[in-house]
Amino acid sequence: MPFLVTGATGRVGRCVVDQLLAAGAEVRALTRHPERAGLPSGVQVVGGDLDRPDELGAAFAGVTHAYLIAMTADPEALVAAARKAGVRRVVVLSSATAAQPGDSWHRAVEKAVEEAGLEWTHVRPGMFAANLLDWAEVIRSGQPVREPIAAARQAPIHEADVAAVAVAALLDDRAAGSIHTISGPESLTKPEQAAALGAALGRPVPFEEIDPSEWRTAVSAYLPAEVADWMLGLWTRAAEQPDPVSDTVEQVTGRPARTLREWADDHREAFR
Repeated sequence: MPFLVTGATGRVGRCVVDQLLAAGAEVRALTRHPERAGLPSGVQVVGGDLDRPDELGAAFAGVTHAYLIAMTADPEALVAAARKAGVRRVVVLSSATAAQPGDSWHRAVEKAVEEAGLEWTHVRPGMFAANLLDWAEVIRSGQPVREPIAAARQAPIHEADVAAVAVAALLDDRAAGSIHTISGPESLTKPEQAAALGAALGRPVPFEEIDPSEWRTAVSAYLPAEVADWMLGLWTRAAEQPDPVSDTVEQVTGRPARTLREWADDHREAFR
C-alpha cells in the first residue's frame, strides 16, 4: 500500500520521497506537473492540485497514510476528500509559526485534519536553511548581503532533517497526536549565517545591515507588502527573543540535526 507524498517535487517533499524509498516503502507522489517531476524510478507519479480536491481520486485511492503540505485554499474540502477515499493517517508539514497568533494559514490545515477525526502528526519547522538561497545571486556576484535586523537569531534547519522527522511519523503510528516543533542545532544572527556560508565557500561573505524601510523598497517589486511586513515582524521578534533551539530531530530520528555549515556544504554550488 503506497504512502502519498504531496508537494513531492519540493525541497522537503523530494527528501520525503527519497527517505521513504530508502526505508523500503511504496511511494505515490503528487505533483502539479508530473511530466517534469524527475523522481526516481519506482515512484508512482500522479498529477493533481491540492486546491482541486475533487480531482484527487487517483492520488488518494488505496492510500491510508499521507504526507500533506499546508498549502491549500480549502483545507476542509481537501481533508474531507482524503478521508472519504480511506486515508486515516496524515502527517502535516506545518510551521513553528502555527503556534503564534496571526498564522491562520498553517493552523487552518492542522485544524482541518484534527477535526476530521484523522490520526495526525504535525511537523512544525522554524526557519528553513533553504531560505538563504535568496542570498545566492548576491553572494555569487561577490557583493555583501544587505538586510535589516542583523541581530535576529534563528535556528536554520536542513530540509533533509524536516523530511526525516516526517518520515519517522509516517512509518510509526505511535507518533499519532504529536506536534514536533523542530529547528536546527544553532541559533545564529544573520551575520553568523553569512559566515557559515562563507566557511563552506572558502571566502568571506560580508553582511551589511540596512534600515527596514530601505529593504522594504528594495523587495517591493517581487514581495507583497504584507509578506514584507510579516518577515520584518518575524525578524524583530527573533532579535528580541531568539528562536529556540530544539533537540526534537535527535529525539525522533536518533541523530542530531545538521548544522548550517553542513547545509551550506550540501548546497555550495548554488552560491558559486
